[in-house]
Amino acid sequence: MEKKDQLFIQLLYVFHASAMQALGKVKSPVTGKIEKNMEQAKQSIEMIEMIREKTNGNLSPELIKAMDTFLTEIRLNYVEEMNKK
Repeated sequence: MEKKDQLFIQLLYVFHASAMQALGKVKSPVTGKIEKNMEQAKQSIEMIEMIREKTNGNLSPELIKAMDTFLTEIRLNYVEEMNKK
């Protein structure tokens, strides 16, 4: 995998990790506590969706699959958390 592809996946991971933290799935690295922020989680999802739209036709199948995997996981977790309300 090319270095730029690795960096792209790392960028996606940053948004994924942010969403998972905002969904209360992982502890905040700052406070060590579970903190939920559904608006922040939604923004992380929207950022990955925007990246997907803006990179349409310019990504390898491997990168598309990685992006779709990240999106699917955080979308499902978002719906799960919204249904708890």
